Amino acid sequence: MANRIPLFNFAVPRIRILHYSWLAFFITFLIWFAHASLMPTLKVYFGMSDAQVKALLMLNVALTIPARVLIGVLVDKIGPRKSYSALLLISGILCLLFAAAQTYNQLAVMRFLLGFVGAGFVIGIRLISEWFPAREVGIAEGIYGGWGNFGAAVASMSMPFLAFHVFGGADGWRAAVATTGVIAILYSYVFYRGVRDTPEGSTYFRPMKAGGLEVTTKGDFVFYAFMTAPLYLALVLLAWRLSPAGLKLLSAGETQIAYLAILLLTVYQYYKIWHVNKHLFVANAPVPPRYQFKQVAILNLAYMACFGSELAVVSMLPQFFIDYFEVSKSLAGLTAGCFAVMNLFARPGGGYLSDAKGRRRVLMICLLGQTLGYALMSQMGNSGWTLAMAVGVVLATSIFVQGACGAVYSIVPLIQRRMTGQIAGMAGAYGNVGGVLFLTVFSMVSPTGFFYVLAGTAALAFIGSFFIAEPRGHMIEVHPDGRIEKIAVE
Repeated sequence: MANRIPLFNFAVPRIRILHYSWLAFFITFLIWFAHASLMPTLKVYFGMSDAQVKALLMLNVALTIPARVLIGVLVDKIGPRKSYSALLLISGILCLLFAAAQTYNQLAVMRFLLGFVGAGFVIGIRLISEWFPAREVGIAEGIYGGWGNFGAAVASMSMPFLAFHVFGGADGWRAAVATTGVIAILYSYVFYRGVRDTPEGSTYFRPMKAGGLEVTTKGDFVFYAFMTAPLYLALVLLAWRLSPAGLKLLSAGETQIAYLAILLLTVYQYYKIWHVNKHLFVANAPVPPRYQFKQVAILNLAYMACFGSELAVVSMLPQFFIDYFEVSKSLAGLTAGCFAVMNLFARPGGGYLSDAKGRRRVLMICLLGQTLGYALMSQMGNSGWTLAMAVGVVLATSIFVQGACGAVYSIVPLIQRRMTGQIAGMAGAYGNVGGVLFLTVFSMVSPTGFFYVLAGTAALAFIGSFFIAEPRGHMIEVHPDGRIEKIAVE
């Protein structure tokens, strides 16, 4: 049974950590999506073609795929406090450079690098799991993810207002975007001073080897290798879409360099996977505490369907409302922001219900609702639809999308504590695989076809959720001195 948590009792240490964490995540999303609602303005300012606009949207989520995997390894190794502080500082500097861009190429490069900021989410998942017991982890992770993810909605609604009405002028967008960078830099110091990795007296369990997930059977090793491939195939897809055969942002030579870089990154990752798990192929070698990798694989697919679709929808909705309902740029930002605004309560709600009613059951219900919602959204461009009807359907669909995200991350911390960062990183990376895949689809088909693809992916994830196992009993961790510790997962 889920417990209520004293959400505004700041004298409770774990509550303070929760608030530090969601605010850090909020700032990363504020930076990550600061440009989305300003895209119509940027399009005119830099004289961008439609292809260049679409390329910029895809670049925004590209680097996040390997970055989430890398940050997952990093947070498990050095801890959340140092990891989040460094990420906020670096991202704030990159944001200032984006605001200072003078050409489209500079803008594109900085947007690509700013995909790094999307990896921040992974850090808080590990931090929250260290401070909250299993009976509260769903609601705590939901608040962290939901309130933090609300940064996308705030960016969508506030950036046009700041750019046009507070700063004004042709360069008002620069000041609006730069403001988010300054906030991140200042908060990196606040976070570093205010946060601990674990409660006093607790052990921060680290993986035996870094660089790849530890799996416990040969079959899981093959499954893990298979599930790793889409992370890099998504990067290949992105490079192809930006090549002369696609949007023509990259030259033929630059495309070949991109392919080579992806190949080297892939080879390195598979080498690390082998290095971490080669003991499985040695007779009588000790095996770490067992867990089922299928849990990770199913959550990867589910998060691709829910968060991946959110990334794509939040990026394309402002222009969709302008094109189909002829609203102003400011109103387009507000109406599109309503998709992300549901994060405030839908993600925490998904996490709370997961704690109370069963994590598998809630995930299944949310994925089914998401499937039906996207099927309805595919009809929004038809005659007879009013703006109010469209916004209503968007809001309803978003509730299920965000609820599914909350349900996914109510399970992630309960699989294996020492690798929570890496598991969260892989699931999060799959979310970005979805973002790249869906935005690529959007660049090639009509909005109706785009929403049908989202509905189909959600349906596939719904089928996969039938096979996930409800966390029961305890997970086992081993102290450096060999002592065994049981950590309750229900």
